[in-house]
Amino acid sequence: MADIQVVGGIKKLNHINYKKWSMYIKSYFQGTETRHPTNDINGVIGKWQVKVDRTMFIIKTMVADNALDHIQELEYPKQAWDTLESLFTKKKDDLLQLVEGDLMTCSQGDLPISQYFYEVKNLCREIAKLENSIQSLGLVARMKRILIYGLKSEYCSFVTAIQGWGTQPSITELENILAKQEALANRERSLVCRKKEKNRFNKNHNRNDE
Repeated sequence: MADIQVVGGIKKLNHINYKKWSMYIKSYFQGTETRHPTNDINGVIGKWQVKVDRTMFIIKTMVADNALDHIQELEYPKQAWDTLESLFTKKKDDLLQLVEGDLMTCSQGDLPISQYFYEVKNLCREIAKLENSIQSLGLVARMKRILIYGLKSEYCSFVTAIQGWGTQPSITELENILAKQEALANRERSLVCRKKEKNRFNKNHNRNDE
């Protein structure tokens, strides 16, 4: 799977890479004026607003989802920049607490299985880096619990059945199993939709024949 955390060769902002990310972004926006103009000669305010909107779009595109939550409602680049700087220049213990909080509240929502697993595994990798440790068996077991807990409710009975197996699947194996189940469910939903559409067409066609 392509790395969804990389855009234009620059890795999206996460809890680990703020210094490098900010250096790239500052270089990208060098020479871009984002201060509010003092007059509207030749429609300068309208042009300025276009620049602001473009800059905000780029910043929001270049941050990971857990960072995006903190700037989603902000209007201006300086607000976003100051917020991100405040978040990601925290002391190590504060940063670890922030990542831990993101991990504990992580859920699948509307994400496909592959992307949901990626997000959780990425947060666990960041925790391991902040703790200067490898992903221990304890962290892996915790990751698995969080992955299962955050799944959509439609997978609950399926996961319960898996937990009854004599040999439990690894995280990678669990992801593959659930991805296949997801693909099957999507195909079934597609078939149901097509069947409904066909029935609707036949019903309308019969009406026209009467």
